[in-house]
Amino acid sequence: KVLTRDEIMSLMVRAVPWTFFVSALRFGTNSLLGNSSLVTKVAFPKSVFPLSAMLCSCFDFVIASTALVVVLFILGWFPSVHVLWAIVLLSILAALVAGLTLLLSAANLFFRDVKYLVEIILTYAIFLSPVLYDASFVGEWQWLLMLNPMSPVLEGLSAAVVYHRMPDPWWTAYSALVAAIFLLIGVRTFRKLEPR
Repeated sequence: KVLTRDEIMSLMVRAVPWTFFVSALRFGTNSLLGNSSLVTKVAFPKSVFPLSAMLCSCFDFVIASTALVVVLFILGWFPSVHVLWAIVLLSILAALVAGLTLLLSAANLFFRDVKYLVEIILTYAIFLSPVLYDASFVGEWQWLLMLNPMSPVLEGLSAAVVYHRMPDPWWTAYSALVAAIFLLIGVRTFRKLEPR
């Protein structure tokens, strides 16, 4: 099947935040272990390392997003008011990534296999997230795919940016709730383990 212009744009719009998600988790998980000499010798908030790793990936995301917008305009895309939903969806993505990064970076110090598990999961997670395809592709199993908190974010960005419509409010709220829970767990776990 030959992809339509909208399908090509949708694929690109999904790929950029997914790349940010993957790179932030990879760098964030190893951030404390990679800076172990500073972590053990200098007294300052250790959360700086995983969050700075996330911000580095965020910088790459901004550059990639700028290039994406240029390519979208070349393909004949013009923004609508629905593009403002991207702010909400990217905020959900940032909260989810921050929570997971804090949680995984702390866990990686005590369980060294965590970074390998993260690598394996991220390698195959692209097939369990609607990055290369729409969620509707799986038919009646779409609800199961949408339980992945990244799925409503990616689907919402595609809907808002490419198809000029409002993201599904229920799935967006679900993703926001999961992101908030992960952020809370990540912060509390990190603070509890930080003295150790």
